[in-house]
Amino acid sequence: MSNGARRDTLLRYDADVRTNHWLVALSFVLAALSGLALFHPALFWLSNLFGGGPWTRILHPFIGLFMVLVFLGLAARVWDENRFAAADWQWLRQWREVINNQEERLPEVGRYNGGQKLVFFVLVACLLVLFATGLLMWRAYFTLPVGAVRIAALLHAIAALLIICTILVHIYAGFWVRGSMHAMLRGTVTPGWAWRHHRAWFRQITHASNPRARPD
Repeated sequence: MSNGARRDTLLRYDADVRTNHWLVALSFVLAALSGLALFHPALFWLSNLFGGGPWTRILHPFIGLFMVLVFLGLAARVWDENRFAAADWQWLRQWREVINNQEERLPEVGRYNGGQKLVFFVLVACLLVLFATGLLMWRAYFTLPVGAVRIAALLHAIAALLIICTILVHIYAGFWVRGSMHAMLRGTVTPGWAWRHHRAWFRQITHASNPRARPD
């Protein structure tokens, strides 16, 4: 039952995944704050967090590049488990039950549910756009026509807004589903938590040979 954790818990995230996740989270916060400082004069005061305007402009692309690299490491580890299955699409279609915590009416899901998988692929798409457009805008190393840079800046801003909104939803869900933050901080969940929220995953790691298995 322990799967590498205490006897009364299940290991959901190992230390490598948790470290990678929090590196992505930290770099995202820094990239978002420095990007917002450069986005609009009303937010330029955020540049004080990075040593002023010039330093913010210097650091922002490097922070963004670091975020992309560490996210690639995380994505490589969890890619297979984030592939959509029929149950995930049904889970998304039953969003009303999700919001109302009526999980007994939802299809059984694996390690990640449809919402988590959707967040994952939104992040993948947004980071690809941010990376590509960021390179086009990195005038210290690349010289491109002004028109191309302007289009890149627009797409960069749209992708940044989408990823910020997505991460805010992700954070809210982490606090809303009790036990989720503990899983990412300590790595473990209770069998009851796994049975309630990720029943197919619970069956897989504890009673693969017994489809009627329940938590003790």
